[in-house]
Formats: sequence, C-alpha cells, structure tokens
Amino acid sequence: MQETGLDAVMIGDVDAVRRYAPGVRIVGGIAPGVGLRVMEPPAGSEPVEVRAIRVAVAACRSGEARALVTGPIHKGRLAARGFLHHGHTEFLAELCGVTRPVMAFVGGEFRVALVTVHLPLREVAEAVTVDLVLHTLRTADQALRLQRGVARPRLLVCGLNPHAGDGGVLGREEIEVIGPAIGLARAQGVDARGPVSAETAFADASASDMVIAMYHDQGLAPLKRGDFGRSVNWTLGLPIVRTSVDHGTADALVGTGTARADSMVAALRLAVELTG
Repeated sequence: MQETGLDAVMIGDVDAVRRYAPGVRIVGGIAPGVGLRVMEPPAGSEPVEVRAIRVAVAACRSGEARALVTGPIHKGRLAARGFLHHGHTEFLAELCGVTRPVMAFVGGEFRVALVTVHLPLREVAEAVTVDLVLHTLRTADQALRLQRGVARPRLLVCGLNPHAGDGGVLGREEIEVIGPAIGLARAQGVDARGPVSAETAFADASASDMVIAMYHDQGLAPLKRGDFGRSVNWTLGLPIVRTSVDHGTADALVGTGTARADSMVAALRLAVELTG
C-alpha cells in the first residue's frame, strides 16, 4: 500500500479475495517489505472473520504488526454462527484484556469520543454515570497524548439534554453527573470543558482536540454529515492501535464494482499516523 506508506497484510477469506480482487498477490506470512499480501487464518470452528481478528490482534500484541485496521463485519450473520459479541470493539477488548475501551471517530477536522455506544435511546440517561464519563475523559486524554502526541489535549464535553439541561429545567444529568465528572477529570490533570450544548460543540473544530458525546448519534450524526465515507473509527484504551472504516458491509454493492475504498484508505492513513 504505497499510497499510505504502510506494508499491509490482509487476513481473511482468500477464496473471496480471489473471486472479487483477482489482481491481488496472495502469499503467506506477516514479514514486511513486499507490499500488500493476503493470508488465510488457521483453520478452526469459528467464522473466518473471527479467526482473522484473533490472528491480527496476536500479531499486534507481539510486535509483529504495528496496527490493526479492520473492515466491517455483519453482526447479525456472525451472531447466527455463534459470535457472542456486539461487534469488533467488544471482541477486541476481550482479546486485549481491557474492560472498557472507548469508541472514537476521526472525520475531517473533528474528533469525537462516545460515552455510550450501541444503546436504545431510552437507556442512555441511566447509563451515563459519573464513573463512565470520567473514564471516557481520561481514556481520550491518554490516547491523544500517547498516540497523537498532543501535549495537553483539550476536551469539549457535550451535555445530554437540549441546551445542556438549561440549568436543570430540561434535565439534571449535567448538574448531577456530567459536571461532577468533568470536575474530577480536571482535578486529575485532564483539560475538559463543559458540559456544553451539543448543537454548538461542533461549530468550531479549533475549539478542542476532541468532542466527548454522550451517545452514538449525538456525536456521529454531525461528524458523518460532513465526512461520511472518509471518517475513521478509532478505538481508544486498547494496548494496540486499532482503526476501522465508518460504514457497514454494504452487501448490495458486492460484486458491482461501485463500492468506494475512501474510508479504508483513511483508516490505513490514520494507523500510519498513530504508529509513526
């Protein structure tokens, strides 16, 4: 992958690669220096996607690989074949021995981390706790320092409710949960500001190094509106660097020749930046 400056190894279903990308050279091994290669994970009872993730994580943890860049997986189909996790992130956490990784995204000028992820909206308010907000702030701060080299990351924290609760008129989560978590984070050296109204948090990219959103669509709707198809999923709090695409499997595009690789290229580029 000369465009990204990265020697890449694709681990997965070799037969599928032969079928849909016949021009790709297929060889085994992880050793760098020969461009993109494709290798099949060892045989086993698990789906090939799951076996591929296991191999890739092991390579990163051993130092054999610099970063893990994942494509999308179809959660429903994997669940039907015995996969017990909600998605990549939860599985990666188990493989890396991490309890609570943080899902973040990079798109254009913005970076956003999510306090809660795949929850029904009616469950979000109860899930947003002082401990979880504080954990997200500390994890985001550490990732920006260690992986992006930001000396003192500036975090802008969204409120949960419209107008950040309007002083308690529209909800008290900002007063009783989010504000206290920010205070604790600041006492521990994290430069966190807020809670601010989510509708203004994305108005100025220069105002922060990362926006902290309370729930999935609060953070991702504005980010993807400006950069969908080119934004990157970045998992914080793992002992390895992991980036991924910002979209699903797009089954309807398979074999049509119309699918775009923009987000995968962006994920590869970010992996290079984070490990450079």
